[in-house]
Amino acid sequence: MLISLQALRALAAWIVVCHHFMQIFFDFHASGPVGQFFTDRGAVGVDIFFVISGLVIYLSTQGKQMPAGRFLLNRIIRIVPAYWLYTALMGLMLVSLGQWLPHAAIDLPHFVLSLLFIPSENPGGYGLYPTLNVGWTLNYEMFFYLLFSLVFTVPQRFRPLIVAAALVAVSEVLGRYGVVSRFYQNNIIYEFLLGIGIGMLYRRGWIAQGLWLPLAVVIVSVLLIYHLDSSDRLLHWGLPSALIVLACVAMEPHFRGSRVLKTLGDCSYSVYLVHVLVLYGGWLASVHWHLNPYWVFAFCIPTIALVSWASYVWIEKRLYQRVKQWTDARLDSSAVAHTG
Repeated sequence: MLISLQALRALAAWIVVCHHFMQIFFDFHASGPVGQFFTDRGAVGVDIFFVISGLVIYLSTQGKQMPAGRFLLNRIIRIVPAYWLYTALMGLMLVSLGQWLPHAAIDLPHFVLSLLFIPSENPGGYGLYPTLNVGWTLNYEMFFYLLFSLVFTVPQRFRPLIVAAALVAVSEVLGRYGVVSRFYQNNIIYEFLLGIGIGMLYRRGWIAQGLWLPLAVVIVSVLLIYHLDSSDRLLHWGLPSALIVLACVAMEPHFRGSRVLKTLGDCSYSVYLVHVLVLYGGWLASVHWHLNPYWVFAFCIPTIALVSWASYVWIEKRLYQRVKQWTDARLDSSAVAHTG
């Protein structure tokens, strides 16, 4: 993993944390320019995540041949354990404390669909959100992984074209005619293709390393995001996010070797999953004891960081390694038995 991408993943995760702080504590009613920025533009962290995801999946699978099932299994092992754990904890919170939480509701069918990454209307009535509401992005991620698994059946040079065609077919044809959920008609899914495009440029050595020009690109991209709303998510936020990712890749020599940035990036997935639980807990405490929201948020930040670090070490890393070793051994032995 490029350290520049690790740093950007961490930044994107914490931007989303600030966005949800404004939502949970202030119902998106900001009182200053900083709060207004995180209210109106904090969701752009998701767009950055999607571009990075497309880039990382493309680079990590180049030159590799594996069964589509093995690719999907590896992604499931990586994504599912932490997501299921924090979805379960959110479910417990909704069952036990839901009467004090805004728009809180839970039922068993929706909970099961959430675990299976199937979009469905949240019982709280606020849209196609799973029990752990940030998991809506993982519904797109798993959909992307499913489509990407198709590329292992075709020659490598055709893979980006196959993924692009599959995304367009699902979103513009199947989604439009109701064959799949309207959830997949959101053009945010094309941001994965932007990441694949950056990966292709990187593999060909067409991204020149530098500092000042990439920094200028980042500044211009941030200004574009600041002045454009999300009415056309792909154009207004997706393309600037892709430019930011591209610029960070160009600045990789200035990030290389930073263990701190690598660790922050490693923990970003857990930060994304954990933070809503911590923020809801902080909000309940602030309401019950009439605490200053900003002081509560100051306590939530290190709490999110510590829990996320532990989550990464014990679930994302150690549990993943053990489960992957076990599944690889089973699959390899099965393959040997079939060939024998």
